[in-house]
Amino acid sequence: MKRRRSETRQRLLDAAFEAFAEDGLGRCTVEQLCDRAGYTRGAFYSNFTSLDELFLAMWEQRSAAMLAQVTAFLDDDTAIDVSDPRRVVEHILEAVPVDDKWFRITSEFTAHALRHPPLRQVMVAREAAISSALTPVVVRLLERMGRRVPDPTALGRALVAVHDGTLAQCLLEPGNPAVQAQRVDLFLRVLDSYSTPA
Repeated sequence: MKRRRSETRQRLLDAAFEAFAEDGLGRCTVEQLCDRAGYTRGAFYSNFTSLDELFLAMWEQRSAAMLAQVTAFLDDDTAIDVSDPRRVVEHILEAVPVDDKWFRITSEFTAHALRHPPLRQVMVAREAAISSALTPVVVRLLERMGRRVPDPTALGRALVAVHDGTLAQCLLEPGNPAVQAQRVDLFLRVLDSYSTPA
């Protein structure tokens, strides 16, 4: 029974991901998602109370997968040659997915959350959780590179800002190598600005 419920929940999440990406968050209804997943409204409401809750579950799932992938990569001392900072950043960015569909979904949901203060608070808390999970790993990596970070919180916020801004540019110009190179440059500048020689 537990396994069946888990499969139902996952199929609803998968259907919602495709529907949100194709049609837009504001245009999707519970009925459309249920039709796409092959379930009734009852199945939806036995797993989620609303589309907002479904989105947050989707975000948590995808964030956890991304964090696990990046942290495993950064924790593998043999995978990273810290003597070449540019290559280090390129390696890290290879572990972070550039997903056009997910970007469309999260951009719309952010705009939606800005109109609903309680939802905004939930998103702020989850963003902070992601940053606090990733920042210590980046700090350890910088220590291996012979640098220390006086303000890890500020570094985490700066990295998120650069990631979000450059991600949009990469998606708008997917085949432009100059955009990719500038993205790496910006990350290098942030790491350099928010750390000092040990």
